[in-house]
Amino acid sequence: MTYRKLLHYLPLLVILFLLHTSCEKFTGDQTTPAYIRIDSITLSTNYSTQGTKSHSITDAWVYVDDELIGAFQMPATFPVLKSGNHQIKILPGIKKNGIAATRTVYEFYQPIVKNVILGELDTASLGFGSTSYQSTTIFSWKEDFDEMTTSLDTTPSSLVPIRLTTTGSDSTFEGLHSGMAVLDSVNDFFECQTHNEYPIPNSPVFLEMNFNLQNSLTVGVVLYSSANLIQLPIMTLNPTNGIWKKIYIDLTTSLNAYATMQTYRVYFGTFKDAGVLRPTILFDNFKVVTRN
Repeated sequence: MTYRKLLHYLPLLVILFLLHTSCEKFTGDQTTPAYIRIDSITLSTNYSTQGTKSHSITDAWVYVDDELIGAFQMPATFPVLKSGNHQIKILPGIKKNGIAATRTVYEFYQPIVKNVILGELDTASLGFGSTSYQSTTIFSWKEDFDEMTTSLDTTPSSLVPIRLTTTGSDSTFEGLHSGMAVLDSVNDFFECQTHNEYPIPNSPVFLEMNFNLQNSLTVGVVLYSSANLIQLPIMTLNPTNGIWKKIYIDLTTSLNAYATMQTYRVYFGTFKDAGVLRPTILFDNFKVVTRN
């Protein structure tokens, strides 16, 4: 067959290949799928002990009778080769460190479990699921800026103080206040850290936060031993163009980077970005979570 003729038949070959692979996917006792629809997942909290119910749950990791079907960005409708009564388990998923390529189950949120009757070609709509924190979750640090004092201290190097936004203003994310820092050409460096040190656990540790930035902001940890300290940046958050965002930052690897370190603080810092006259940094609802 000539090259020209091969090009002529190429679309047909592609279609035959897709049909073949689709048939292979549905081999077995059942060849016609049922469908499941999940619109979104919300978070419920006990505010006094767990803080805000703000979240950024983007994905559903779905199991049918403990068999992984897949991870789906919501809202999602997807096929399953099952019929009859089945247990559906949904694990809430996030973008770890805000990166789409690192989508993962957030292990501090409870799975959602439902019994569903599936019918061939029918869609079982699970609608809007709700999750909560696992009972084993430990909240090492919480700060929502609703008190007149905060659990963050500016460092001696900082030229900018932490301020509180006005209640009810557009700058306040929720509650009475959010945290705020304003930089300019003279006061061009901001740095703060948690007032307390926390023991480094033998468990995963995540920082949750809401933020709205006109300037970049670096997030990291300061590690302490009996003899010295090490300051480790973890990631830099980019300006958000006036939009509040929620992020889950994995602290685990950095906290365990040096075997002799015993405690840590979380820190935030930045110089004023070039080309921005008077950038405002807004943040709220800090949580450091780990588990027993």
